[in-house]
Amino acid sequence: IQSFKLSKKTIPMKKLKFSKDEGSDFYKELNERIEQYFAEKGIRKTGNTIMIFKIILYFSLDILFYALMITSTTTIGFYTFYLLMGLSVLLTAFNISHDAAHGVAVKSKFWNKLLFSISFNLQGNNAYVWGKNHNESHHLYTNIEGSDIDVLNNPLFRMTETQELKWFHKYQFIYAPFLYLLYSINWFFFRETLMLLNYSSRTIKIEIPKNEVVKLVIYKLLYIGYMIIIPIYLLPFGWTTVLLAFLLNHFIVSILFVGVLGVSHLSDYVQHPIPDQNNKLNMSWPKLQMCTSVDYNADSIFFNWTLGGFNAHALHHLLPNICHVHYLEILPIFRETAQKHGLTYMEMPYRKSLASHFRFLKGMGTQQTFKPIPFAR
Repeated sequence: IQSFKLSKKTIPMKKLKFSKDEGSDFYKELNERIEQYFAEKGIRKTGNTIMIFKIILYFSLDILFYALMITSTTTIGFYTFYLLMGLSVLLTAFNISHDAAHGVAVKSKFWNKLLFSISFNLQGNNAYVWGKNHNESHHLYTNIEGSDIDVLNNPLFRMTETQELKWFHKYQFIYAPFLYLLYSINWFFFRETLMLLNYSSRTIKIEIPKNEVVKLVIYKLLYIGYMIIIPIYLLPFGWTTVLLAFLLNHFIVSILFVGVLGVSHLSDYVQHPIPDQNNKLNMSWPKLQMCTSVDYNADSIFFNWTLGGFNAHALHHLLPNICHVHYLEILPIFRETAQKHGLTYMEMPYRKSLASHFRFLKGMGTQQTFKPIPFAR
């Protein structure tokens, strides 16, 4: 669904300038207090023994569920282990791939790169493309059309005021969940493939080196091989059963993925800032992160273990050099420093962030001008 609009070619990313404001002082003090915390504790910002345990745990679950799936003797067992494997791979991405992409899963640069490459490429997607644009576009220019790779120009959805309002957009809050089911299928089959041809609903042009193009093709073929071809060859269930399991797996992974990430930046609380004609924003980079991200259950031990800190999105955007296993300990520092400098930290229960997401879809689909609502605890 993200590459639906094939008639529009992408353009180079717009690099922006930031202004100085209260966010600048906030960020300076935040970093000083965080440095002091790790110095006093005598620990590294990268992963610790808990992270090593999580790496072993999630990779082991991936292998275990695949082995159980490929040796299944019943259809129910096959579907159960296939879907559990898909869930495990998604949790591996949340907990390992993401931190490794930022170089903080472990201390070693080599192992971070290897962990990221293995855990991401084996999902059939290109680690280089996602890692580069996640770090250099989304983290730098969050929610800014033409600069953030994750801001889409898809005719089926209206996500920013600059996009044309069409009659069917008033129903987008209703049909969105059904299209969300196609997220990972689109990513695997269309998104990166169309990027090679400079066609995408994403608003930024992506350059992919030739060696990464080769990797992209090889890993997609490998993914199809071990997720579809090998089960068909080894198991007696037939190709329709395997293909249905493949599709169900992607549907479940997609809805969970969008459910975890979509509510953070697509909310009726967050802003979509527009730079001036000189490509300058009227705010600092730290303030941009605070007004474009919603955190939910940021102090939840369960979410920290399962979502790898994705629920503490504002914190992560401002401190990407810290592994998520430390988030629960540094969260009080983050809250206190934001409050001291008069910056609003938008955190809420997940149910409220989900409701906010659908209010955003409904409002953006019915109002030509849609302004975020003030956040109140």
